[in-house]
Amino acid sequence: MSNNYFNEFKPKLFTVLKKGYTRKNLMSDLISGLIVAIVALPLSMAFAIASGASPEKGLYTAIIGGFLISLLGGSRYQIGGPAGAFIVIVYGIIYKHGYDGLMLATIIAGLLLILMGLLKLGSVIKFIPYPVTKGFSAGIAMIIFITQLNDFFGMGIKKVPSEFFEKIMTYFEHIPDINLTTTLIGLLSILIIIYSKKITTKIPGPFIAVIFGVAIIYILKLPIETIQDRFGSIPNNLPHPQLPPFSLAKIKAVIPDAITIALLGAIESLLSAVVADGMTGGKHRSNMELVAQGIANIASPLFTGLPATGTIARTATNIKNGAFSPLSGIFHALWVLLFMLLLSPIIIKIPFATLAAILIVVAYNMSELEHIKDLFKAPKSDISVFLSTFLLTVIIDLNVAIQVGMLLAVLLFMRRMISLTEIKDLKIELDKSEDKTGNEDVFDPDATYNKIIPKGVDVYELNGPFFFGVADKVKNTLTSIENNPKVFILRMRNVPMVDATGMHSLIEICEYFTKRKTKVVLSGVNPYVKSLLLKAGIDKLIGEENITDHIDKALEVAKKYL
Repeated sequence: MSNNYFNEFKPKLFTVLKKGYTRKNLMSDLISGLIVAIVALPLSMAFAIASGASPEKGLYTAIIGGFLISLLGGSRYQIGGPAGAFIVIVYGIIYKHGYDGLMLATIIAGLLLILMGLLKLGSVIKFIPYPVTKGFSAGIAMIIFITQLNDFFGMGIKKVPSEFFEKIMTYFEHIPDINLTTTLIGLLSILIIIYSKKITTKIPGPFIAVIFGVAIIYILKLPIETIQDRFGSIPNNLPHPQLPPFSLAKIKAVIPDAITIALLGAIESLLSAVVADGMTGGKHRSNMELVAQGIANIASPLFTGLPATGTIARTATNIKNGAFSPLSGIFHALWVLLFMLLLSPIIIKIPFATLAAILIVVAYNMSELEHIKDLFKAPKSDISVFLSTFLLTVIIDLNVAIQVGMLLAVLLFMRRMISLTEIKDLKIELDKSEDKTGNEDVFDPDATYNKIIPKGVDVYELNGPFFFGVADKVKNTLTSIENNPKVFILRMRNVPMVDATGMHSLIEICEYFTKRKTKVVLSGVNPYVKSLLLKAGIDKLIGEENITDHIDKALEVAKKYL
């Protein structure tokens, strides 16, 4: 393997430290890591609780996952840990398979992420259509918002249904149970998160909201549910690593969920790395990032954590607060560990109304309403893909949403490509002084109307990709020609690619004309397409000299057969 291959799998930390690291850089990373840890502390617990897990599992994920992602990742500023995008998936897996099933699915997802990285699929992830990613991220944001209403309003519902419409109906039934004091704490927490930025940018809004919530409940002795009321104490140490129980049947059962975790983790982490590059002018190593994400997702569940990924908000916070190297992410994980070891008696006093407020703000930011407004200016097909993915995420399941969204996007893309590919009889063009676009102001010296076409020669032009979506249409058009020319020229100057189905159809077209004693000449064939045609053996059927790269050469060949 080449050195370039191995360079793609070099952690960014090693590259940065090799260039030099000063005491000033160390202080920048320590301070930035501290500020990010202050953000991560309440978020990690909130994500875990919303996912149906206990709060410490979110902290374990930030510590173990965050440490490994920064240590081994391909992005200089990436901050890893639990993410809001995983809430829906994790909740569903725990509901269906229990926490052991989640651990198993996350480990398998980690292996898949490593495989994706080693196969250099990091650049492929970006080709997932924007309406699909926007649809499921907006759908996840909606679900996060809906699931927080119970705690935000203090309704006291012991078991909220998992189905969307049942959840809504349950909320309506419990409107009389709304606790006004809890609701007021939730509203004040949202206001603090939003408006604290105008007072200070150094202390994160969620952290101020948490301090406010803990203080006001302690001072006023308010009867509002806290983490301690629901979960008791939080361990002040890391658990010993252990494998979850597994069997072949269990592995088969969680494979679809593992694929979803891997796919979403890859999308989230690489999107976060791209955002970081845009903020700093850097360049991440996408394949190494996937490998690091995979290792983190194998390790996190071993310490009873949750799926981990790169997080955009915390990564942006890291950059804005002066981070210099991936060590800031490592320090962030160590700071969270220190908080858990020393502050667990205070952490358990955080009210659920404040955590719900934090997640509601996260859901709003995740929805990116401004981007959705812009999306509705796109073609109707893109809007339909977005709405389908959004509604399926909210109403049915994220697995189904991603699969259907991707399928719709592919089908619509095929339809667009089919509409762009056309086959034209260029005899019609001879009577027009215009190019193939119909624009009379543009002169095309290679247009057929500027050429002398001998009698007995028919010229047709194929425009667009010659792939399976149009192959049958092209073949039917050309094999239904009523006259029997001595030479048939097929212009392919605007054919950028040919797939296996297209080549098979072209062979059938050539066989059709050969049986009718008509010579076939291909014109304007680019080198890439020609290499494919030669591999397919079309030269043995029509002769390699009949595969030309220009219309003039094709006409010269045609004259020899007349």
